[in-house]
Amino acid sequence: MENFIFGRLGWDDIAIFDVFRDPTASNIVGSSAGWLAVIGGVIVAALLLIKGWWRPLLFNWLNTTDHKKIGIMYIVVGLVMFARGVAEGVVMRSQYVTAYQGGYLTPDHFSELFSTHGTIMIFFVLMPFLIGFMNLLVPLQIGARDVAFPRLNQISLGFTIVGAMLLMISLVIGQFATGGWTGYPPYTGVAFQPGTGPDYWIWSLGLSGIGSLLTGLNFAVTIYKMRCPGMTFLRMPIFVWTALCTSILLVFALPPLTAVVIMQALDRYLDFHFFTNDLGGNMMNFANLFWMFGHPEVYILILPAFGLYSEFTAIFSGKRIYGYMSLVIATMAIAVLSFTVWLHHFFTMGQSPTINVAFGVATMLIAIPTGVKVYVWIATLWGGRIRMRTPIIYLAGFIFFFAVGGYTGILLANPTINFTVHNSQFVVAHFHNVLLPGTLFAVLASIYVWFPKFFGFRLDERWSQTTAWLFIVGFTFAFMPLYMVGLMGMPRRSPAFDDPSYIPYMIVTMGGALCVLAALCALIGTFVVSAKRRDALAVPGGDPWDGRTLEWATPAPVPEWNFAFIPEVSSQDAFAVEKANGTAYDIDANTYEDIELAPTSWIGLNIIVCGTVLGFAMVFWIWWLAVLSALALLTHAIGLGFVRDKGEVIPAHVIERTECDWIALAQQGGFTDRRDEVSTDNRGFAARISEA
Repeated sequence: MENFIFGRLGWDDIAIFDVFRDPTASNIVGSSAGWLAVIGGVIVAALLLIKGWWRPLLFNWLNTTDHKKIGIMYIVVGLVMFARGVAEGVVMRSQYVTAYQGGYLTPDHFSELFSTHGTIMIFFVLMPFLIGFMNLLVPLQIGARDVAFPRLNQISLGFTIVGAMLLMISLVIGQFATGGWTGYPPYTGVAFQPGTGPDYWIWSLGLSGIGSLLTGLNFAVTIYKMRCPGMTFLRMPIFVWTALCTSILLVFALPPLTAVVIMQALDRYLDFHFFTNDLGGNMMNFANLFWMFGHPEVYILILPAFGLYSEFTAIFSGKRIYGYMSLVIATMAIAVLSFTVWLHHFFTMGQSPTINVAFGVATMLIAIPTGVKVYVWIATLWGGRIRMRTPIIYLAGFIFFFAVGGYTGILLANPTINFTVHNSQFVVAHFHNVLLPGTLFAVLASIYVWFPKFFGFRLDERWSQTTAWLFIVGFTFAFMPLYMVGLMGMPRRSPAFDDPSYIPYMIVTMGGALCVLAALCALIGTFVVSAKRRDALAVPGGDPWDGRTLEWATPAPVPEWNFAFIPEVSSQDAFAVEKANGTAYDIDANTYEDIELAPTSWIGLNIIVCGTVLGFAMVFWIWWLAVLSALALLTHAIGLGFVRDKGEVIPAHVIERTECDWIALAQQGGFTDRRDEVSTDNRGFAARISEA
């Protein structure tokens, strides 16, 4: 029952107490997850207070506008949510092991699991990961000191964290939607789901979507306007090209999502009928609007990953990237074609055969530039001096999964085949073979590659390779069997099945899921072991892998100001050219000057706090709290217009000392042979290929 103070929030909405009300297996699993979230939050808060970490967290991180720290926070958010996503995947796989004529989870609980799992992995794992790397690398690779709008960057992060917070709160209070990550009405309408679930979905996606849209605007302007002298478009690193196309996709693809979320909210809150059969509504309007965002979203995720693969493939093969222009053209072609294929997500919903054929052809066409990229990476590796380090292991795993997933994608682009396997486990296998290894492996490999650049020490090679192999083996056994059971007729999203022939396959997939869980634990172990060995793994020179682009031309960790002088370039792979010419570590003859950094701001923290309160209040109809939190956000935003803060000024002598110390360290020698780059001799100055 609704009241003024608490809205529709009641004691029954405290999900962590469900285990005491009705101690079934399903409630034990659900409540345990909620209790883990609560206990984890309490432990983190206690550590912050006891260790005194709250002060640097508050004054060095949460108020920063430094693109590097913001990028790191995006990745941390992704890692936290990734842990939950993996745990939910393991629970779903365990359900399928017991699902013959039953299972231990209730149908609603299982539906909630696959809804949160998909939402988390797409919007709060892969998106934060890739936007995090855009923050870390783009300004450095184009020779800039920050993004175009540093405060807007902080605002974008704030909205992303709000969406993640709402998802975590749904573990403890209320429940999340049970309509899948797509939130299809009419099942998510008031008539079918009057509870809090779809409202959590609406506000977590709606608010985080604002942050993603602002990110797209910010990085598009940054790349267009802040490239260093000489950095023409055709001298930009491939990752910058993919970031530019991704930014454009964000600007044009996020508005349909925002529109559909607003319309769904109006349906639920004010009894509009955009997506019901009442008063002229039509569910197909939702499907079209959502997938006008949803399929470009696939390439929003995969394009930056393609850029990362391109960068470290060149580094670890010791060659310039093969076919630079073909990669640029393929990237732009994918960005354009991504807006022409959305309807293949609902081939079975009643369109005419002519429309289905048109979108099937478009889907097959987009596979061409995608395939070009794979051939380019293989050609780059061909004849190169490949080192079988962790990134190359991830690359090999990706090419295997992406090839299989790509071939099955061509099959699914055929409407007649799609009719046969639609809503089967075959489709689950396909997108887990394409999107997850394609994006996740790029991120995990890139964490290994660029971690020393921003933290000053490398990750332990043995632990990193163990993690990579566990992920590859885990994904193989967790998802490859789903192609077989999908062709045998096993549906997806179903909590149970009646065919005993599926059981052996489900046992194998459970083993794969446990292997992925072990890989996650190994990833955590990698960070812990590496941190303990940070002195032995330190790379103050900042170039442990013989990097090619401008971000490697700085000490490690990168100074707040990035570059003592804005670099000037005259070619692709500018740092590699300088190293080949012997000018990479020359003392600059220019006069050092003070550098003013962007001012810090509390708007991001205000958005995190007030935005989370606003979303929670709207979910539970606590109108007075919603109004207060919205006013707090609005007041702070308006107040920023009257503030003329100056940023911190870094004195010229500090910049000169930092730069000269780094160059002096380089000129002492000690350049590391490529064969020894994972040894403790590597201090961040890689020998040139011709000298190695």
